[in-house]
Amino acid sequence: MADAAVNFLLENLLQLLSDHINLIHGLDDEFNSLLEEVQRLKVLVDDACKFQNDNDTSMVKEVQIIIHRVEDLTDKFLVQAKLHQQGSIAKRFHSTIISDFAIQIRKINDDLKIFHQNNKQAFTTNITVHIPKITQRITQGEDDEVVGFDEEAQQVMKRLVEGPNCLDIIPVVGMPGLGKSTLARKIYNEFEFSYEFFSIVWVYVGREYKIKDTCVRILKCFEKSIEEDVMNGDVDALGKAIRDAIRDRGGRCLIVLDDVWEAEVVDVVKRVLPGNNKGHRIMMTTRHANLASYANPGPYYMKPLHAEQSFELLVNRAFGNGNSCPVEFVELGQSIAHKCNGIPLQIVLIAGILRGLTDRRYWERVDKNLSQLYHLYDEEDKYRGVFVEMSYNHLPQDVQTCFLYCGVFPQGFDIPAWKLIRLWIAEGLIKPQQSPYTLEEIAEFYLNHLVQRNLVILSQKRSDGQIKTCRLHDLLHEFCRDEASKKWLFQHVRPTPDHHNYLRSIQDLDACRRLSIQPSDISEFLSTKPFAEHVRSFYCFSSKQKPINLSTMETKFIHNAFPLIRVVDVESINFKFSPYFNQLFHLRYIAISGDIKALPPPFGNFWNLQTLIINTSTSEPTLDVKADLWNLLQLRHLHTNIPAKLPSPTTTTGKPSCLQTLSMVAPESCEEQVLAKACNVKKLSIRGQMEAFLGAYKGGINNLEELKRLEHLKLLNDVPHYMNKTVQLPATFFRLVRTVKKLTLRNTRFSWSEAEKLGQLESLEVLKLKENAFVGDTWKPELGGFCKLRVLWIERAELETWEASNLNYPILRNLVLVSCDKLNAVPVELADIPNLREMKLENTIKAVKSAKDILERKKSKDEKFKCSIFPRDADHSEVERSVEFICLSATIFLSLFQLLKLNFPLLLQERTLRLSFLKASQGSSHK
Repeated sequence: MADAAVNFLLENLLQLLSDHINLIHGLDDEFNSLLEEVQRLKVLVDDACKFQNDNDTSMVKEVQIIIHRVEDLTDKFLVQAKLHQQGSIAKRFHSTIISDFAIQIRKINDDLKIFHQNNKQAFTTNITVHIPKITQRITQGEDDEVVGFDEEAQQVMKRLVEGPNCLDIIPVVGMPGLGKSTLARKIYNEFEFSYEFFSIVWVYVGREYKIKDTCVRILKCFEKSIEEDVMNGDVDALGKAIRDAIRDRGGRCLIVLDDVWEAEVVDVVKRVLPGNNKGHRIMMTTRHANLASYANPGPYYMKPLHAEQSFELLVNRAFGNGNSCPVEFVELGQSIAHKCNGIPLQIVLIAGILRGLTDRRYWERVDKNLSQLYHLYDEEDKYRGVFVEMSYNHLPQDVQTCFLYCGVFPQGFDIPAWKLIRLWIAEGLIKPQQSPYTLEEIAEFYLNHLVQRNLVILSQKRSDGQIKTCRLHDLLHEFCRDEASKKWLFQHVRPTPDHHNYLRSIQDLDACRRLSIQPSDISEFLSTKPFAEHVRSFYCFSSKQKPINLSTMETKFIHNAFPLIRVVDVESINFKFSPYFNQLFHLRYIAISGDIKALPPPFGNFWNLQTLIINTSTSEPTLDVKADLWNLLQLRHLHTNIPAKLPSPTTTTGKPSCLQTLSMVAPESCEEQVLAKACNVKKLSIRGQMEAFLGAYKGGINNLEELKRLEHLKLLNDVPHYMNKTVQLPATFFRLVRTVKKLTLRNTRFSWSEAEKLGQLESLEVLKLKENAFVGDTWKPELGGFCKLRVLWIERAELETWEASNLNYPILRNLVLVSCDKLNAVPVELADIPNLREMKLENTIKAVKSAKDILERKKSKDEKFKCSIFPRDADHSEVERSVEFICLSATIFLSLFQLLKLNFPLLLQERTLRLSFLKASQGSSHK
């Protein structure tokens, strides 16, 4: 079938030509003619995409080559036009440039006309592809637990807990798709299991591991910041730092190594654990039985699911957890489950195809296809590619490309959903539709679709139940990389013994527009001084690692290598600007880290910029934005890790900004003119000293009235704790933010007597009160209000008494209490809220008994309810007794010490006399 990648490439090209037709002075006729030819080509490919055709591979490649030629030509001309516009090119050269480009455009036009004539009859009508509409999100209560793992988890946990006092390794071994990593995740996240180990560390290793990177990831789990000499040291230095960190923490440690391929990893991690008879453990997952036996002669072997478990998993994933299988589908479902060979990955992929399909014909078709595949392919193909490809082929074309794109991230990488969505949009994978949905909402629908089809694994949910992070199963990651390489979607750059192969591999892949590289390889790669004009995206992803330092010359090579680049995501390196960076006019997405004190004026020249992410390591309290952001009409999202000081707009008239996200800004930047220009903002985070802002100085908080679409608001007050001044909650607050669905307050120090007023926010669904957002010892909300509140999070509060009932929060679903160590009890009446499904208490020990009471009341009603308590679920009286015992022991010890101190001279004199007597006795016996 005509490739979806070609379709979106054509759409991007049409958009590029249409958007900048006014910039192309002197070549209007040529580019208009080119635009018409590309539109004809788009019609041809659209027709091809509607029908099945197995003989169009060469046509797809030919179309891609033509598209890339036009794209390169247009992009280069636009850069030249922009430089000329800025006076960087002398006018006498401009006519020569136009003449040269005109010749090239005419040549491409001629090629396009020939292509059209040769391919008009290339496609015949066949089976129409059904493309469903995708407008569904993950439901908040959806359970992604894999069936049949409870018994396995108990057995492995028993071995981890009850083993010897010395270091022990428990390997989990099995073929791909059996659920090794899922089992390890289940154990890693098991709340009760966390009591047994003071530290539990998760490290993804993978086939392309580097042993030093593995050690850095382990150390990063113990130390938030790693000293420079340790980071730059060898494996032995890192090992010593890990041992010291474990000793400092005390207790025993569990390190989970996921997807191990080499014995070297096991040997090194064994060496870094201190031999102190604490009973440290290593749990590892691997595909290789010989490696598992090397680590431990008795590994744990994963087994396929039996028939009942397979059918149960299929039903859960096809119809939703807790729902039964309709009678008319039972026999077909059992047949389908049987053909999946008891392999969970195969079952969930097929369930993803069947999900939401209530027509028996679809089930019969899937069963028939599986029967054919079962006989056509050997065992290795059955569990490797066939099931993945079958599920992939059932995706709508646009979603197929988005799925393949997920493989650009490293294997085992937890992908932030917001980052993935921003990248999809910047890459042009998400197209506007004739609907009220924004590009971000359409992208979110696509991601939910992939999760519901079980092609993408949901790693973490947000408090509102939506996707926070996701990842790919190893087999699906391999599939994405292989398919993406065939379709020239992206390419991973890998080191070779011959360093020149770096450069040669890029030049040989002229059609590949996106490159991804590991942080540990980037310095070596840049040393080759690569030049790849065809590359449009460059990625260097990392997880939990400190950004790598590169020289100014090395980062300059990035600017020189990719002159037409659109997407640059290099947060894993310390980025340094060069003058050439200012000429990368096509940039749509920038994600960088470094010692960045200000955003220089040239950033205002990136007319295509959509997303800007700046992580600065500067000691400055704010990031000074000197660029004219209001001139960037495509900018949708601004993310900074410190408050940004925004410039005032030069004019209040003209088109408003497209900004949807401002995270985060300084309070003094929230002027009326600024927010009036940013009137489309949906997510706003304000951080700094809030007193003047909340007091409406120069308009202050009243300026929020300009934001008519505001949905997420964070107010983060930076006033130190020792300043105990209580701030008044502004009376106009509720009128200004009535559209807000998610509200986060931190250190605002409002009075608890005012907290009930938040119930007036009729749209509020998530409320997070962190670190003395409210002060005082009592909260007694009045009846009414909080009618839509689903999530309530209270952290580091001085609250002692909380009186509430089910009428105060009628549809509350999740309750989280963190470090509320003075709170005597959670209102037991909250158990009467039918929607309440989950409660978590962390370091809130006094309220444990009441939490247990709520759990018991929920159980008595047979309602599904999860209650997590950390640290150990102990009764407060037991803790008090333990503390009293420690205090008593300390008192006794001090008394004994004083007694010994007073009588020490007498004791010393007595000891001297005893020794003299013994010596005299020994001398007499010898005589």
